[in-house]
Amino acid sequence: MKNIEIYTTMFCPFCSRAKSLLKSKGVKYTEIDVTVDAKGRQEMIKRAEGATSVPQIFIQGEHIGDCDFIHKLDASGQLDQILQNT
Repeated sequence: MKNIEIYTTMFCPFCSRAKSLLKSKGVKYTEIDVTVDAKGRQEMIKRAEGATSVPQIFIQGEHIGDCDFIHKLDASGQLDQILQNT
């Protein structure tokens, strides 16, 4: 099974949008809520090479990006390839 992690915060519309896309693909993911988790947020920023916005998405430990980027990957067909090849 693919290891998909998504860093989120509560009430984030971009997080909801990214999670909906992943759900529509039928994949399971681990959600890491960093709303009040300073240590978790710092871990996210480090893993995402300085990105501070949420969501930040990782597949098999590889940083995929934010909501806009995962939707761009989906529109181009690349997201399905990534999900199948991991």
